[in-house]
Amino acid sequence: MDTNPAPSQREPQETTEAARELIELLEVLWERGRDMVSSTPVSASQLRVLYSLDREEGINLRALGELLGSAPPSVSRMCDRLEALGFVQRLPSPVSRRQLELHLTVRGKAYLRDLRVQREESLLAVITAMTPTTRKALLRGLTGFQEALDKENPSPRRSTPLGNARSA
Repeated sequence: MDTNPAPSQREPQETTEAARELIELLEVLWERGRDMVSSTPVSASQLRVLYSLDREEGINLRALGELLGSAPPSVSRMCDRLEALGFVQRLPSPVSRRQLELHLTVRGKAYLRDLRVQREESLLAVITAMTPTTRKALLRGLTGFQEALDKENPSPRRSTPLGNARSA
């Protein structure tokens, strides 16, 4: 009796195992990255709000909630916290008196700029330590990941994080 599964049965199992390993590795790398930039006064969810406002200046709460896939009360609370930190401001919409637009403040823009510089320096140090072959393999793998993600979840509003890397 053969204990090895048939090739057609092995493939989903191998894919599941590879996905699990990838997820665990990404979690470890994410935590290490957070340790490198530990001065972050905002949560990961709040950081997503800041990145979204950086791309979609003047968006309203409803549209931001749709973009993030979050409920309006949750988005409103995150914006309250970011407003208290001085990173976000709510301004009346020139189109409708009943709507408010969300904007990054000068302080919010400076925070994102500084955070990006810190993360870039940290990542650059790690990437520099990699061999050219390993760097190319990483880029190929991440590009493939992004393409599969785009195929699975096409979204016209989402910017492609690897868009600049593909042309490199």
